[in-house]
Amino acid sequence: MAALAPSLPEPGAALAAARRLYLLFRIGEDRYALDAADVVEVLGLRALKQVPSTPEWVAGMLDRRGVPVPVIDMSALAGHGAAVRVTSTRLALVRFRPDAGAGTGVDAEGRLLGLILEQATETVHYDPAAFRPYGLDNAGARYLGPVLSDARGMVQAVKVGDLLPAPVRTLLFPAANSHEGEASP
Repeated sequence: MAALAPSLPEPGAALAAARRLYLLFRIGEDRYALDAADVVEVLGLRALKQVPSTPEWVAGMLDRRGVPVPVIDMSALAGHGAAVRVTSTRLALVRFRPDAGAGTGVDAEGRLLGLILEQATETVHYDPAAFRPYGLDNAGARYLGPVLSDARGMVQAVKVGDLLPAPVRTLLFPAANSHEGEASP
């Protein structure tokens, strides 16, 4: 009786396994990529409740099934003014998990954060290892990750966990921070 030969993976299967899905969007003429693993849902634009005394890039709050979700405008965050309100502008709900680790008050599951994204109508598969550091230490935009080049030019990854500076994180997610340092009953 002949022994069964182990099955071999199809050519390119290892390459396909290394690739991840990204949601592309634009800020001005530049392209950016959000790892789809961070994206919970992509919606059309919605009416938002304004939040006074926040940075201009905080677009407001969204009511999602009875839960308030803070929303930021990525174009405004990058200094390009408010996103243009057209049919290709989307509201992406992402899981915000700050990279700061312990003491953030945000659980491992993360919190929902809304992102207003211009021209967010395309997804693409990239190998995360193809992204390379871009050589700048941009302290004012820690959320900007590494870059890669494809047939249409450069694409820069956005690190969702680094989108909110600590003071804004405390402002937008007060319940996450309200009991830190208090003694348990």
